[in-house]
Amino acid sequence: MDTKNLPYRPIGLLAGMGAGVLAGKVFDRAWTAATGQDEAPDPLDRDRGWGELLLAAAIEGAIFAVVRTAVDRAGAYGVQKSTGTWPEH
Repeated sequence: MDTKNLPYRPIGLLAGMGAGVLAGKVFDRAWTAATGQDEAPDPLDRDRGWGELLLAAAIEGAIFAVVRTAVDRAGAYGVQKSTGTWPEH
């Protein structure tokens, strides 16, 4: 294991957890704005169709990927600014 990555690991872990929470909130707002429904469909809800379920999953996945990427990148910039070194995987 490369020891120069150690300082970023806890930051990346916390940032990832925060990104998940933030992405969930963004998705909830986006779903409500797009559909007028307060909650996204649950895959086990018998009254929801495949199209609605898959659309919700696709939107949620895209939002999660964008938020996670933005948070990871911002964290890397923060580490570089404070340590002078860009974190590596």
